[in-house]
Amino acid sequence: MSPPVLYYLPPSPPCRCILLLAKMLGLDFELKIVNILEGEQLKPNFVAMNPQHCVPTMNDEGLVLWESRAILSYLVAAYAKSDELYPTDIRVRALVDQRLQFDLGTLYMRLTDYYFPTMFIGAPLDEGKRAKLTEAVGWLNTILEGKQYAAAEHFTIADLTLMVTVSQLEAFEFELRPYKHIRQWLERCKDHMAPFDYEELNASKATLLADMFRAKMNQTGGS
Repeated sequence: MSPPVLYYLPPSPPCRCILLLAKMLGLDFELKIVNILEGEQLKPNFVAMNPQHCVPTMNDEGLVLWESRAILSYLVAAYAKSDELYPTDIRVRALVDQRLQFDLGTLYMRLTDYYFPTMFIGAPLDEGKRAKLTEAVGWLNTILEGKQYAAAEHFTIADLTLMVTVSQLEAFEFELRPYKHIRQWLERCKDHMAPFDYEELNASKATLLADMFRAKMNQTGGS
């Protein structure tokens, strides 16, 4: 049985989620870097596999998946020794799924809407988009009030993907001091993930993206 193939770019937050989960599961990927900054995702063989030509994309013996949160769910179902990371209890799983969708459609989306146009094309920062991001961070802080973890009594893939998003905000120097519940939860998640190469797979790559953002800001005069 051949290992799953992961097409990825190391600094990408969605790719970092997959790599961290693989480390937790003891799963070895065949790793293939796709440099989206050089347009490698537009090569015909990649587009034939994934018409959205995005990373991460995974091919597990002919099953091709993209969208990192779908890949997370699949990998736990296929390779985990228990359901702890993605509980089968229908009510708990519903909360995990809701948090995954909140990250995908609200928190991470608003992060990319605010930071990425500046980082990739030098666009001026949009304070309206910052306000929307701040709103989403506030919602997460409320969700986490009185909780150790985002969806269950223990760490799940909901915490994993939200942790990667919030750690990227931290690297971008988004002000997290007003959000006590997020700060406490984030440190708890970092401690949980420390044995799974958190610094190498996530923290260092979050810093790399943040350095790219700051370099672009310097080029554009911080506009």
